[in-house]
Order: sequence, then C-alpha cells, then structure tokens
Amino acid sequence: MNAEIIAIGSELLTPYRQDTNSLYLTEKLNQLGVEVVFKTVVGDNRRRLVSAARQALSRADILIFMGGLGPTEDDLTREAVAEALDLELHRDPEILAQLEKRFARRKMKMSPNNEKQADILFGATVLPNANGTAPGQWLSGKYDSKEKIIMLLPGPPHELKALFEEQCLERLRAKLPEQFIATRTLKVAMMPESQCDARVAPIYKRYPDIQTTILAGAGEIQLHLRTRADSLEAAQQRVDKLAGEIEDELDDSVFSSNGESLEQIVSYFLQMRNLTLAVAESCTGGMLAERITSISGSSRYFVGGAIVYSNELKTQFSGVPADLIAKHGAVSGEVAIAMAEGIRERCHANLGLAITGVAGPTGGTDEKPVGLVFHALAGDGKTDVVEAAFPETANESAGSPRNKRSTW
Repeated sequence: MNAEIIAIGSELLTPYRQDTNSLYLTEKLNQLGVEVVFKTVVGDNRRRLVSAARQALSRADILIFMGGLGPTEDDLTREAVAEALDLELHRDPEILAQLEKRFARRKMKMSPNNEKQADILFGATVLPNANGTAPGQWLSGKYDSKEKIIMLLPGPPHELKALFEEQCLERLRAKLPEQFIATRTLKVAMMPESQCDARVAPIYKRYPDIQTTILAGAGEIQLHLRTRADSLEAAQQRVDKLAGEIEDELDDSVFSSNGESLEQIVSYFLQMRNLTLAVAESCTGGMLAERITSISGSSRYFVGGAIVYSNELKTQFSGVPADLIAKHGAVSGEVAIAMAEGIRERCHANLGLAITGVAGPTGGTDEKPVGLVFHALAGDGKTDVVEAAFPETANESAGSPRNKRSTW
C-alpha cells in the first residue's frame, strides 16, 4: 500500500514555517513497508483543500491530513474532507463535554468556536489527543471500490507524534499486508553527476523493481537504492546485489557503501591502521579540520594542525622554505608537498595533509585561476599530490574537479 501526506496551513507556503511532520510520518510509514508516493502542501482554502483531498483519494491507499483541526475560521480540514468524501459531519457530545471540562480545569471559558473541534466525519473513529484540544479521526473503508485508510491528525508536532504512535500505528499494522523496505546509499567522489549516471544507468535499468535516485551533494554524488518485498531479507538481498554491481563499475570512486560521510570513512581508515593525522590548511581556512573533528572520538587519530594563509606562517608553522614559495608560488604542488611534510613533522603525526589554492572569487590569474587547488598527503617516505581545477559554480556537483595526480 502507498501513502500520500497532505500538510495543511497557509503558513507552510511561506518562507517562515517548515513541514517537519511529514519527515517523521514518512519514517514511520517506511518502517511498516509503506511507500510515501506524494506529499502535498495546501493553504487554508476550502476549495483547494477539497481538490487536494479528491486527488489524493484517486492515487493513494493511505491518506494522512495534518493540521487544520483547530477552532478558528481557517481550520477547514474536517469540512473539506467531508465534502471530498461526500460525508456528513456530526457534533460529538462526548468530545464537546471533554472540551468543556478541559477549559474548566484551567479556569478558562471555552469560546463557542471551540465547539467545531467536536465535529466528526460520519463513520470515523475518534482518536483522543492527550496533548491538545483537537482530536484526530480515523476512517477506513471502500472509496470508488478501493480500500482506503484516512487519518486526520493535528498539526503541532508534539501532538501529532504522540497521537500517531498511540492511536494509529497499531491500527495501521493490523490493516497492512506484511511488507518491508530495504535501502542502500552509495557515495561517490571526484566524478560529475552526469558521468556517474552514464556509467551506472545501464546497470540499474536492469532492476526495474528497485528505485534508484541520484543526487548531487556538496563534494559528492549519492546513489539511493530502495526496494520493497515480502521479507526484509529478500528486499535487502535485492538492493545489495545492485549495490555490488555499481561498486564494481565505479571502483575506488565509491568511498561509502552504507551512507557514511567522508569524515566517517577517514575515521575508520585511520583507526583501523592505528595512524594519526595533522593538517595544514590555506584556502580552506580550517574547514578540513572542522570536518575531521566533527566525528566523536576524533582525538584518537587527529593530533591538530595549522591555518596558514600567509606565506610567513606557511614557513613558520608548516616548515615551507621561503625560497620554495618565491620560486613556485604559494599555490603550487611543491608548496603543498612541503606543507604536508612540514606539518607531519611538526606535529609528530603519521600522516600530514595539506591544502593550498585560489578560493576566489578574486585573486585568480591566467596561470593560476580561481578554483585551482593542490592537495598533498605525506606519509612515511612518500608524498602524493593532487592538482584539482574546481569549477567556479557547483552545478555539476560541488566535488567533481578536473584533476591530475603525481607522486613526488
């Protein structure tokens, strides 16, 4: 069974409010083997709400309406869903009495408009809301000869989450066929999105029952694989087989096969080999060290480093000879190597990693344009340097430079 989530509220169509409820519900539904195939955001307009509800009824098995159950004039969810289903609303005296008691306990007078929160769709089950005045509603049955499940849930996240877990999860589980979703996320570096897809499309097209999504992220390409089956083992075997074929094709360009970040992979690599790392950064201004130390326990392998923007500090902190800078320029493979070897020696680390380049947007020349970056990694007796020409815009994935590698 597939689901559609309809978030209701004009505030969600402004830059000031974000719909986080649908992320929570998607996670819970996926755990039950339910795919969310549509998400809709609708403002507080009855005509548009009715239209959205009818569309959702035509294309999804499970419909979850969030918000619009309050007491004000712009809370229209009950009325719109009733119209879309051609159902009557009736005012539930028990809910009305509970509302009055709730206000009385707080020594407050209940406004007449609160009474509309007791309006229930004919045939619906009331879902008590322990954290607010708006109860939820649950409907299940045939609509145009197809079985549908419809939920009306309050909008405030603390109300929605508690109500869904207490009132809806078990009801859903009882209604759903047993089904499972398995996923894999592969992450690829140093390759444009278009080139990545050109290489893997012939592979994933052979698996029509697996949903493959390719996303360009900051410095990486992500391949999200997803499938559904009657057992978790069968679903997992299916995505694992496709993931294995893609990894064989892309080889070392795949740095993560289970969604780990690049800094997590670096952490695994260093700890497994009992190695320590120091960094010397010029154009990145501390960003490299920040990413490395974002991993808990990084003090076990990261000893420290230096931000060396000026030529003087390149010499003072990372041991770059002044005449080397004068001869080759601060942005050069030779200086990157000296930085990596110098910071490794100064910090008594197993590995030294250095970055120097022209970050821009100004400062570039014909010989050394904006985006030219040198990375150097120094180890015991060997230093590798990579020259990369990053594009000034990140349209073709932020981490797909033209690069060449040398060993010095």
